[in-house]
Amino acid sequence: MYAVVETGGKQYKVSQGDVISVERLSGKAGEKVALEKILMINDGNKTVIGNPVVKSAKVVGEIVKEGRGEKIIVFKMKRRKNYRRTRGHRQTYTSLKITEITA
Repeated sequence: MYAVVETGGKQYKVSQGDVISVERLSGKAGEKVALEKILMINDGNKTVIGNPVVKSAKVVGEIVKEGRGEKIIVFKMKRRKNYRRTRGHRQTYTSLKITEITA
């Protein structure tokens, strides 16, 4: 059984036992989080596609840890104008372990 969920503006294909990294969610490590925006669910022989979401379906996950991703460098430059700006950014994320999928 797997489901396609949307969180943080991105879509993820998840099944039970998967560990995924999503944009930061509120909560501490060990807490349960319910994802309500289920776009599609498949139980092996039947597929249900939402319009836009599947009603009465939810995916429950447990927060494993919170962290920050790799640093990226944002560099802006205009040639021949002596304009250079450098900034860095580290995106925060939450690791979720999917514990159950209910249709």
